[in-house]
Amino acid sequence: VHSGDSACSLPPYNLPADVQNLIREQVASLARELNVVGLMNTQLAYQDGEIYVIEVNPRASRTVPFVSKCIGVSLAKVAARCMAGTSLAEQGFTKEIIPKTYAVKEAVFPFNKFPGVDPILGPEMKSTGEVMGVGETFAEAFAKSQLGAGE
Repeated sequence: VHSGDSACSLPPYNLPADVQNLIREQVASLARELNVVGLMNTQLAYQDGEIYVIEVNPRASRTVPFVSKCIGVSLAKVAARCMAGTSLAEQGFTKEIIPKTYAVKEAVFPFNKFPGVDPILGPEMKSTGEVMGVGETFAEAFAKSQLGAGE
């Protein structure tokens, strides 16, 4: 399934803390090894206790605005300042911000508007947009995202 057709939650809903920490370590190590300054899009999969790196791109992704809204910080601005030579510490961005609420990003599909379009997802992106649901619980955020996506 194309990553643009996937949903995501922040904070993660059911990914164990030890796996989240291992992912943080692995992604930070990748960024250091690749000498990335700024944003880096990393696509991962977790299955049967294993973390798989699908791809790494030294650029922003469609997830950046979602995460920025969740944490209340423009990550694009922070990254641009880093690329211009201002460190994270100089910007006061020295620790991870964990949101107090849940947010769910959901893909919006055009299947209702285009009869006959194959609804089976695959490697080609089929979504035409995305919505964000925010709530005090994961269930509330998920429900809002589904309503926003027209489901």
